[in-house]
Amino acid sequence: MNLIITHGDVDGVTSAALALSIYPDSQIFFSHPVGLFSDLKGLGSDFEKILILDIALNEVHLNGLLKLFEEYSKNTEITYIDHHPPPLSIKLYELPIEVFHEEDVCTAELTFRYFSDRIDPSMSRVALYGAIGDYALDTPFVREQLKVWDIRALFFEAGLLSQGLEGSRKMYDFKREVVLHLSRNRLPSELSPLLIRALIQSLKDEEMRRSLPQLVKTHGEIAYVLNPSGSLGRAAFYAYVLTSKRVGVAGEVREKKIVMSLRTADPYIDLNNILRIMMPQLGGSGGGHKKAAGARVPVDNFEEFLEKLNQYILRVRRNES
Repeated sequence: MNLIITHGDVDGVTSAALALSIYPDSQIFFSHPVGLFSDLKGLGSDFEKILILDIALNEVHLNGLLKLFEEYSKNTEITYIDHHPPPLSIKLYELPIEVFHEEDVCTAELTFRYFSDRIDPSMSRVALYGAIGDYALDTPFVREQLKVWDIRALFFEAGLLSQGLEGSRKMYDFKREVVLHLSRNRLPSELSPLLIRALIQSLKDEEMRRSLPQLVKTHGEIAYVLNPSGSLGRAAFYAYVLTSKRVGVAGEVREKKIVMSLRTADPYIDLNNILRIMMPQLGGSGGGHKKAAGARVPVDNFEEFLEKLNQYILRVRRNES
């Protein structure tokens, strides 16, 4: 049996569906950067092949992951397909596993391209769902594939899939159903529970958007909101839009930590880079992309996090001039 470990968002789910269409006997497991090491360790290496899709390698557990890769790769073929910026301390292609990595594209596109000589060409539609959901449209592959699908239907299906998955946060068995459904190149709108969850999530997000002006707080160049009723990513986006701040932060308290999404449109700010450097100093972790990233920090260190992030933004502003 093979193992597919993937992220639970639209890019990760579509990537897994593409891989499952090639390896239909695979076990699907959902993980994330902070949990990848412990998940991989718990699952073991008793697989013919392990594919890791759309999951950034986290600095906090990097040494442990490297040791696992070295150990597991002795008997198991491991392939890592991803689009996140790599850890600052290593070069991905020095890892003892197969790596297919490129930034500024979505992982679904990379997965389709990786299997290009084996995959049904019509599965490009599934890859495009991932690209649309991850805002990764400006690539030669996407531009070419958009010519062969009706763009209105494509964006409808991708939006429905994205919203439905957001509304199914930790419903992993259901997400496995979605992966299987998409691996057969079935439309997201054919899956009734997904359709219902997408509608509910859209209503939640709209309610949240309307309530944000009363909830958003600011700290220097940062707009932030805690425990919004809808998507953290959208809350972070609307927070900086509403306040004209440079960075938006939306977080929710989980046990003794605040789990956050961060967004910016500032071309000079690199959220991934600063979070990878800053968060371990605060007892947390973070990373992602330049303009969209995630982080975790102990509740007691949240104010210090805001101050450190604001100081970084101020340094960026000074360097601009």
